[in-house]
Amino acid sequence: MTTASRTRSRATWRNWAGTVAARPEREARPASVEELADTVRTAAAEGLRVKTVGTGHSFTAIAATDGVLIRPDLLTGIRRIDRQAMTVTVESGTPLKRLNAALAREGLSLTNMGDIMEQTVAGATSTGTHGTGRESGSIAAQITALELVTAAGEVLDCSAEENPEVFAAARIGLGALGVVSAITFAVEPMFLLHAREEPMPFDRVAEEFDALHAENEHFEFYWFPHTSRCTTKRNNRSQGPVDPPGRISGWIEDELLSNGLFQVVSTAGRAVPAAVPAIARISSRALSARTYTDIPYKVFTSPRRVRFVEMEYAVPRASAMAALRELRAMVDRSPLRVSFPVEVRTAPADDITLSTASGRDTAYIAVHMYKGTPYRGYFTEVERIMTAYEGRPHWGKLHTRDAAYLAGAYPRFAEFTAVRDRLDPDRLFGNDYLRRVLGD
Repeated sequence: MTTASRTRSRATWRNWAGTVAARPEREARPASVEELADTVRTAAAEGLRVKTVGTGHSFTAIAATDGVLIRPDLLTGIRRIDRQAMTVTVESGTPLKRLNAALAREGLSLTNMGDIMEQTVAGATSTGTHGTGRESGSIAAQITALELVTAAGEVLDCSAEENPEVFAAARIGLGALGVVSAITFAVEPMFLLHAREEPMPFDRVAEEFDALHAENEHFEFYWFPHTSRCTTKRNNRSQGPVDPPGRISGWIEDELLSNGLFQVVSTAGRAVPAAVPAIARISSRALSARTYTDIPYKVFTSPRRVRFVEMEYAVPRASAMAALRELRAMVDRSPLRVSFPVEVRTAPADDITLSTASGRDTAYIAVHMYKGTPYRGYFTEVERIMTAYEGRPHWGKLHTRDAAYLAGAYPRFAEFTAVRDRLDPDRLFGNDYLRRVLGD
């Protein structure tokens, strides 16, 4: 029996945004599924709880523990590619950026993805990370099978055919059902996306939202609070040729303006809140219209170097613009000063038990505040609006909902908790966050 490397230390772990800190009893770095199972069994025998942490991009305390913190950085790489089934099986600690690059070398791609690719595949899927899509859903919706280490230290293979009730829940399992050790994704031959980015007035976007969604495979937009301006992005498949952003113009848009200048203006807005509306008017005009064509991960994802905190709610797609108009009216009549744009994306209904798009066509409305800026007043008001529209909070982003609310928001909530009760009756994988959102 191999043994995972262990570090007995009370070193403090912090997430990317600095919103969560934890002091685990020890850390473990298993290098195989056998070592991972042994780590889980040992922790259970010692009465220590277990959590796995990826890159810490969740804003909630979903991965925090005072027991054993598993670091999956040795559980990386592709196990196998099945070109007949068009699937790829990957170790759970593999960063999405490494998976995307490896698939591209093989002439393959995921169908859809989020807007960053720093996270591990298990961390991203377990919290419901998503992009935007008319027919294609979250990253978890592209899972065809997964391998799960249970609280008993057993390795469970899950798919629509094998342990289907666990598979339905574990694709977005919140780390509550076990430790995901490998994931099999559906892939397809590499394709090209044509991106069209352009400014558009708020009223026009709101009025034409249904048409823009229907006419484009991937539509999203950002509204700049304190202004009437939006930036829209439409991504659609293309026959080519490849026409990426120019080296200089791409750097100006993606680094200088989206990160460098935005860092400066965000810092200025934090120091002088009264200046935020004027800064927003300048920022909303900084990004110009552009088009380009490239492989999917180079179009879907972009660097995000400015640190922030975030809340995101999933609402029925038919209610999205009503909710957004209420959000705008709230900001306009309040003393709030919001320097970050509001992001709106979509997803089709899926069949994952606790997916934010479970059973309904969905729109996502995400709000952000620059790190270090007071955010609770703004987020509280946004949450009040979104919950009035049957909103479901993103599992990895800030919110105050509890099991009583979520049991009403998710028709299959009891199905998930029943699977949890069976797989982890003693709550080996529990923590305070899961106690709040799932009950105990």
